[in-house]
Amino acid sequence: LGGLNEGSWPEAPAPDPWLNRQMRDRAGLLLPERRIGLSAHDFQQAIGAPEVWLTRAVRSDDAETVPSRWLNRLTNLLQGLPDQGGRAALKQMRDRGRTWLRWSEMLEQAPRIAAAPRPSPRPPVTARPRRLSVTEIKRLIRDPYAIYARHVLRLRPLDPLVQEPDALLRGIVMHEVLERIVRGSLTEGVPDRARFLAEAERVMEETVPWPTARRLWLARLGRVADWFVESEIARQARATPAAFECRGRAELGLHGFALTGTADRIDRDGAGNVILYDYKTGAPPNAKVQARFDKQLLLEAAMAEQGAFEGLEPAPVRDAVFIGLGSTPGEVAAPLDEEPPEKVWAEFGALIAAYFQPEQGFTARRAMQKDKDVGDYDQLARFGEWDRTDAAMPEDLE
Repeated sequence: LGGLNEGSWPEAPAPDPWLNRQMRDRAGLLLPERRIGLSAHDFQQAIGAPEVWLTRAVRSDDAETVPSRWLNRLTNLLQGLPDQGGRAALKQMRDRGRTWLRWSEMLEQAPRIAAAPRPSPRPPVTARPRRLSVTEIKRLIRDPYAIYARHVLRLRPLDPLVQEPDALLRGIVMHEVLERIVRGSLTEGVPDRARFLAEAERVMEETVPWPTARRLWLARLGRVADWFVESEIARQARATPAAFECRGRAELGLHGFALTGTADRIDRDGAGNVILYDYKTGAPPNAKVQARFDKQLLLEAAMAEQGAFEGLEPAPVRDAVFIGLGSTPGEVAAPLDEEPPEKVWAEFGALIAAYFQPEQGFTARRAMQKDKDVGDYDQLARFGEWDRTDAAMPEDLE
């Protein structure tokens, strides 16, 4: 019999805002206390069973509870019968109950588990990745553990059960819109705002099945349409688009390692130089971040000068530019003067060579841009049991 507290069993009579006890009695209605009598009858019937457990909560929320009147009556009765064995019977009942209470407390006393250390696994050199894309190099620099989990353990985040109009899909759709517009400009000229938005709407009708997302994404493009058209005229005055979504592969000459990448757009000028472009639906990285972490365009420039892109011969890279299509559209050039392709490729080779050293571990969240940034493998790394101030714990794996 559980809940043996006043207010629970028996329940306190509910106040009646319309009829007091005297008025209910005159009207021939049952008094609220009658329910207490019915509860007492139920208790009397149940306590006559061969085995009975009497339980109650000592505290409710932040307050002490009051034992039920029936429980108080039972304990007072047994304590008042010392000659008939009442006190001994009450003690035996409480002793049996304490055994179960002690067991329940033991269940709640979980063994103390030490917090997981910051992982820095060191897999065998033969198990380390032999191929990475240019977009993964930023992850290798900032969160090497994510590269380990993806390419050594071969773990992939699960796709959502239901496809949603997320940032990844928006980026794919925006790239498709811009590619069609620039391709069409080679024969029809750079479109005006109306043609730009008409083409964007056609692409979204084909690829985005969510009406709300279509309107939102089209509105975003509408805010940058004028800027893109004007800047595209200037871009095509400098060079002519020569390749779109162009795949490339460059061999490093170290442990069979290869760097792969896909350039959104490659233009070629009259002197044979190339200009690389990459579309960003968010804010592009500035020159300082590109030099230290986000080396996508710098590495693509090094690949282009080696002739690593399909269908394109080796050529000097005149420029490499991010085209930002966020709330504040604009272009951000890669710092090719400070970070020339030869230097970038040499530093990249040194980075990869370091990760082929047996003593080099893949440290979790080594240099995240922001502490609140979330990685796909943070849970696997037990992030939260440690933070960025903790030293990494190398672990040799077989």
